[in-house]
Amino acid sequence: MTVLEIVLGVIFIIVCCVLTVIVLAQEGKTQGLGAIQGFATDNTYWSKAKGRSKEGVLKKVTVVMAVLFIALGIVLNLSMI
Repeated sequence: MTVLEIVLGVIFIIVCCVLTVIVLAQEGKTQGLGAIQGFATDNTYWSKAKGRSKEGVLKKVTVVMAVLFIALGIVLNLSMI
């Protein structure tokens, strides 16, 4: 193993751990009993400002970490050849 493979492997493990924590920190998408009773939560102020909220930031960070996960996985796989 080269030094580059070791460094990329350590970064890959860190990305995996961070991605796991971020996914577990997100709330579920289910509406619960509100959907049965007909309460619409899509037209509120909070749903319109979700991009700047905690959930919006977590969603963006999740996408970035997932892309890093896939890219590092490909690079590590190609470096083993």
